[in-house]
Amino acid sequence: MSDLKEICSGLPLNPLPANRGRDPNVPHAPVRTPNLTAEEERLALRNALRYFPPSHHATLAPEFAQELRQYGHIYMYRFCPALRMRAYPIDQYPCRTRQAASMMLMIMNNLDPAVAQFPQELVTYGGNGQVFSNWAQFRLVMHYLSEMTEEQTLVMYSGHPMGLFPSLPSSPRAIITNGMVIPNYSSRDQYEKMFALGVSMYGQMTAGSYCYIGPQGIVHGTMLTVLNAGRRYLGSGDLRGRVFVTSGLGGMSGAQAKAAVISGCIGVIAEVDEVPLRKRHEQGWLMEVTSSMEQCIKRIRYHQVLVCTHSRSSKTPLSLGYHGNIVDLWERLVLEFERTGELLVDLGSDQTSLHNPYNGGYYPVQLSFRQANQLMSTDPDRFRSIVQESLRRQVMAINKLSNAGMFFWDYGNAFLLEAQRAGAEVKKVDGGATEFRYPSYVQHIMGDIFSLGFGPFRWVCTSGEPQDLAVTDSIAATVLEEISASVSDRIKQQYNDNIRWIREAGKHKMVVGSQARILYSDQKGRVCIALAINQAIADGRVSAPVVISRDHHDVSGTDSPFRETSNVYDGSAFCADMAVQNFVGDAFRGATWVALHNGGGVGWGEVMNGGFGLLLDGSEEAAKRARLMLNWDVSNGVARRCWSGNSNAYETIQRTMEDNRQLRVTMPFPVQDEHMLDRALQG
Repeated sequence: MSDLKEICSGLPLNPLPANRGRDPNVPHAPVRTPNLTAEEERLALRNALRYFPPSHHATLAPEFAQELRQYGHIYMYRFCPALRMRAYPIDQYPCRTRQAASMMLMIMNNLDPAVAQFPQELVTYGGNGQVFSNWAQFRLVMHYLSEMTEEQTLVMYSGHPMGLFPSLPSSPRAIITNGMVIPNYSSRDQYEKMFALGVSMYGQMTAGSYCYIGPQGIVHGTMLTVLNAGRRYLGSGDLRGRVFVTSGLGGMSGAQAKAAVISGCIGVIAEVDEVPLRKRHEQGWLMEVTSSMEQCIKRIRYHQVLVCTHSRSSKTPLSLGYHGNIVDLWERLVLEFERTGELLVDLGSDQTSLHNPYNGGYYPVQLSFRQANQLMSTDPDRFRSIVQESLRRQVMAINKLSNAGMFFWDYGNAFLLEAQRAGAEVKKVDGGATEFRYPSYVQHIMGDIFSLGFGPFRWVCTSGEPQDLAVTDSIAATVLEEISASVSDRIKQQYNDNIRWIREAGKHKMVVGSQARILYSDQKGRVCIALAINQAIADGRVSAPVVISRDHHDVSGTDSPFRETSNVYDGSAFCADMAVQNFVGDAFRGATWVALHNGGGVGWGEVMNGGFGLLLDGSEEAAKRARLMLNWDVSNGVARRCWSGNSNAYETIQRTMEDNRQLRVTMPFPVQDEHMLDRALQG
């Protein structure tokens, strides 16, 4: 394809492409406020110009300076390709190796306007999860990948392609790091400066590792969370007629409406930005939309009445998008309870991007959407104060509903962390450093599932053919059914949830962008699915290679004390050895590419996370890599969780050692007499 060859030919310099500026037909990232000094502005401009020969500096310098002052960052819009960004079939990429082509496909999927939150700012999701820092980097990366051989590795420094370096055929084809900042300088304010200077980047999780698969990637995890929340808090996995209230329909949070319907409940999701709200409705992910608070309450009450009367209609799930601020909705639910004694909500959470609270991740109730976007750039200090006041109001309403019987959990988006910093009443009496009044969904729901070895395993069919995806769905379901026949009841429940999911995945029409799928599986399931898909490629039942990956939000991938490792209580929740070891171990066990990031989910400086991509091409070499790497990728985290004292992880790693005699893990001896500790410390 000539257009793909053009974007793989390097930076277009003779002549320069026309500067079309920002496309008014796509959503754009909020203006950033790095507060650079005059000298730092000069440095940012100098840094951007080093991608180009001096003969072009006089042309590019004024427009880059304007971008920096107008948007708070130099995106280099002039170099944004006119080509439609999407995951083209793998054979269309002009490459010397299919491993490189698979990365190109995944990169372009991350920047597909149907997938990306702010495609022209290279933001995939989360408000600031970058694929690259600017468009020059994109073009250089595509060029390097097109030229790469199987004896070279592309080295990526926070969006910047350092270059191709000699390596082995067994080495990863790309090593990616994002935001690797000296710990004492890993603050939010420092990040804004470093990003504006073009020297560091926030890759979120799967944005900067090129492995995002659209909101489907979190639909399944959200469904499992809601389903298991029902089991834990309401005593039943049958959520028909139950009301779940939350907020956010943008990038990752866009999954909530679909997940609510699949889990069978009534999902009411508030969203202040009409664009993503309409997008989810047009995609069929959101069943109804209203900007009327009265209509919203009426629809909730209608379903509540049906539940009380045991009407057959009450069994119908609903996803209702409320175009308005979640704080208004929470306060109205409080008012309804105080007026009538009716509690109209069973389960509650929040999925706004509070890792980025002052730059578009959270919109305070006191301002309109337009007013907030303006104030966050013109008066960031005042905006910060208003956000914190809004968070205090939101928590006050949630606390009242919780006292009345609603079950609320933190979704690991830094909601309670930022609420605490704002002075809201979220402290847990006698709680540890990672504990709040409300548990995170990891502490109460998903953490034990992680410790069983289950996590978000993904694959992408590089042919782009729906038929290939259907074949892989069937393969995965068959594999899980065979394994589940001989596991314990606790593990069988997890398998059954995922078998149900994968058997029904196709009819829910969740593919946005690449032909991709996700399910939660343990170590044995992941290895067996990967090997079965690899064999199907060899046999021709799947027509082209398949990329396997996972969300970084997994058993081993992430050290995050306020999310993934919030249920680690041995004092190591703030240590990041696991994520770094995961990244290194995946690299030498066969991953096609690996990534390690500072930040992701709960924000810059709060987490370290690692991910991988691995190409299955039907070869025995691919099978060997998948077997070796996937076993490590899970066992690493289970072993760490076992050492921290988690009983699920202890049993899981013991069973894994019995299956694999080469695995030998240091097992903890628990203290059986707690009083003995008291006696020893009292002398």
